[in-house]
Amino acid sequence: MTDLIPLAQAHCVPVRGSEHRLGQARIAELLPELPGWELVEDGHALSKTFHFKNYYLTMAFVNALAYMANHEDHHPDLGVHFDRAVVRYSTHDVGGLSENDFICAARAEALAAGA
Repeated sequence: MTDLIPLAQAHCVPVRGSEHRLGQARIAELLPELPGWELVEDGHALSKTFHFKNYYLTMAFVNALAYMANHEDHHPDLGVHFDRAVVRYSTHDVGGLSENDFICAARAEALAAGA
């Protein structure tokens, strides 16, 4: 899906069903494109903690992330704290990771870089 364009420039597509769940080989190909992200929950989710100087910057990132998530119709689980936000992606409708998770993680990276 995203082999021809960078992940952060790709868009999510609706997926449902286990046939869209990524295999270990594809996950291993995509993960190096997301520095600092890690597999959690036995490889069923991606997670990263983004650190900020203060609450205002944390909330600016979270609000921008929420806007992007709504636009892409792919929403992360969030933990919001004074100086950090924990972002976790998984595609519930496929029972694990889909390319949408990697696309949105890359977009979160781009948002954080602009913060």
